[in-house]
Amino acid sequence: MSAQGSPYASGPPSDRGSGARGAAGSLSRASDRFERWFLRVLTVVLVVGLPLAAAGAGLASYEASMRTVRVQAADRHQVTARLTSKVRGQDWAKRPARVRWTDADGTVRTGTALVPTGTPAGAAVRVWVTRAGTVTTAPVGPLNATTSGWLVGAMAGLGVAAVAYAVREGGLVLLNRRRYAQWEAEWDVVEPRWSGRFRR
Repeated sequence: MSAQGSPYASGPPSDRGSGARGAAGSLSRASDRFERWFLRVLTVVLVVGLPLAAAGAGLASYEASMRTVRVQAADRHQVTARLTSKVRGQDWAKRPARVRWTDADGTVRTGTALVPTGTPAGAAVRVWVTRAGTVTTAPVGPLNATTSGWLVGAMAGLGVAAVAYAVREGGLVLLNRRRYAQWEAEWDVVEPRWSGRFRR
């Protein structure tokens, strides 16, 4: 038998049918292609959206807190007040007590402030008051605004990550349900033919 007619002819293998095998013999399903596209989109959303959401929410919270800082700094100031009576108690807690002070215009005012227990009557204490002469708390500072910005930004980033994870898991569950349904439908068609071979 000549080499030309031999089934074991030398030389490179023929390319016949390789294109058909590459197209029809692929094990990639439409659901697999959709899953790859779906995960890529989620990855882009996570990589781009997470820092944008964190930065946007953090900066918005910081700016809002800084407005509060500026308003409180402009409206509140400290004065030296005198206790009108002794603050009774033996613990380290602060208790509300009546205090009296004189405004810059000479107006005598009174109010209630938190004072350490055991402070005698007539003792000088520093209290924060508003322009209207009401005792209040100390104004918040820039550190509070910075902390608020970081916390809100971190929470926004975690929220985006959690939503992306939930969407990923939910999408994969739906895809797998669809695959199982397709497999069952295909098996219902193939199984009678396949099992019939053994009953002949």
